[in-house]
Amino acid sequence: MIGELSPMHWMVVIGVFMVLFGAKRLPEAARGLGRSMRILKAELGADDATPTSTETVAGAPVPLTYTAPTVVGPSAVTPAPPVATAAAD
Repeated sequence: MIGELSPMHWMVVIGVFMVLFGAKRLPEAARGLGRSMRILKAELGADDATPTSTETVAGAPVPLTYTAPTVVGPSAVTPAPPVATAAAD
């Protein structure tokens, strides 16, 4: 079926990686990938520990203010002056 990877597909993929990177570099690449995953998980966990926008470090609520954007209407726009062109004779 289309979209499914059979065990034969996985063997071909692993074989291509072995040819491209060699047997020595594959463990190093896997180690680097593992380190990257640990760092990513640690950073995502650190985001959960930061206070949200409605609370401070002490936990006291902070009032949120909202300022509406200023909309410039069509009356505030001045048209460009006409460009003078030479008359063709």
